[in-house]
Formats: sequence, C-alpha cells, structure tokens
Amino acid sequence: MHGALWVSKTGLSAQDTQLTTISNNLANVATVGFKRDRAVFHDLMYQVQKQPGAQSAQDSQLPSGLQLGTGVRVVGTQKEHTQGNLQITDQPLDMAVNGRGFFQITLPDGTTGYTRNGQFHKDADGNVVNPLGFQLEPNIVIPQDTTSITIGRDGTVSVTQGNETEATEIGNITLVSFVNPAGLQAIGDNLFVQTNSSGDPVVGEPGLDGIGSILQGSLENSNVDTVEELVNMITTQRAYEMNSKVISTADEMLGFISQTL
Repeated sequence: MHGALWVSKTGLSAQDTQLTTISNNLANVATVGFKRDRAVFHDLMYQVQKQPGAQSAQDSQLPSGLQLGTGVRVVGTQKEHTQGNLQITDQPLDMAVNGRGFFQITLPDGTTGYTRNGQFHKDADGNVVNPLGFQLEPNIVIPQDTTSITIGRDGTVSVTQGNETEATEIGNITLVSFVNPAGLQAIGDNLFVQTNSSGDPVVGEPGLDGIGSILQGSLENSNVDTVEELVNMITTQRAYEMNSKVISTADEMLGFISQTL
C-alpha cells in the first residue's frame, strides 16, 4: 500500500481533532471565565533510510541523509490563561479577577475546585455560592438584613445592615495562583482541579504578591477571539482538504499502475 495514504490519514485525524478544539472554543465564546484551548501537534517517528553524517565516500559524509516522516498526531491541548475582557454588570456579587489567580470553590466531595467565573449568588442561608450552589472558599455568609454589599479590591467583604449607616466587615475573599496554571485539569462547569503538573495552590491576598485584584460588579468574559478562531478554522479546513487531496492523488497513482502495467 502506498505510504502517502497512511501519512495523509494521520493528517486527517489530527486536523479533525484541531477542528473539535476550535469548535469548543467558539461554543464557549460567551462562557464567563472560559479559557481557550490550543491543540499541540507533533510529527511521528521517521524511517531513516540513510543516516545523516554517514560516510558517502572515504573522505565525504552525507549532509542530510534520507528520512521519511510517517505523519502527525495531536499530543495534547494547552489552556491559554490570558486575561479575558471585563464586563460591567453592577451586580453586587459579580466579581472579576483582574490579573492572575482563581476563586476557590468547595466541591460536593469536599475537595477544592478553582474558577475564574465570578458569577456568585446568595443561597437560602446567606452563603455566597456559585451558579451550581457550591460554596465560595473561604465561606462568606451575608446577614439576612443586609442592605448593601461592598467587596474591596483586596477581597474585604463589608455589609450594611438594617438602618445602620456604617459598614461591617464580615470576611475576606482570598485567591490562589499556580506555578503552571496550564497544568490544571478542566472538569467542566467552569471549574478546574489541581494536578501534579499544575503544582500546589498558593493562597494569597488579592492585589499582593503578583495575584490579581478583585473587581466587584464585573465579570471576566471568555478569552476566545472569534476572528482568530475563524481564521484557524479556515486554515484547518484547507489542511484537511489538502490531506484528502493527497489520498485522492495516491489512489489515482495506484489506479494508473494497476490499469497500465
């Protein structure tokens, strides 16, 4: 069988994966705090028929040899944790991280998840929770007679209760950072969990030690650039077409041989 058929087959498979990655980016263009993925390609092993540097004569060597590649594959996807655009909502429990860092969320199994989605709400007990009802960590409880909520850039949460005119501090929101945020595992619902690749979370006060500050009444939009994704989609389509063209050409060559010899 012609080797080009199998090489092109790997190209078709890789471009199909690339298109899936792009489609997921575009599907989440309006998802708060979403971070785009990028497919990472590697070439496959080579068939070395002539070793580079081998002796071609007594006093000369092959300058490049003869190496035939066997195709391509997608070895991974990489999260790009660049800052998304900020959207003003004026909702008291909407928060955006301006800079590095993640909010901490207590998951149902007791472990901690991490998110850039700052859409928080108040449950029946006054706890600050995410849209799925999972509590913010450290837990913040809003008193029942609260008339206004103020969240500082450093995470300080203050409320005004009843007919009082002075605010009362009720807690502090902390953020965490990772040495390698791209190593976090996405588990859906705008949440990540740590892995050996991400390193341990480093808890810090917003605005200090390189951690971003908190902006109340704002949300961080997805960092997906639709124009860039559309260009990537067109490029992927062309690459897919060229790989399919190679298969068609190799088939025609095999057909010519079988019909004329």
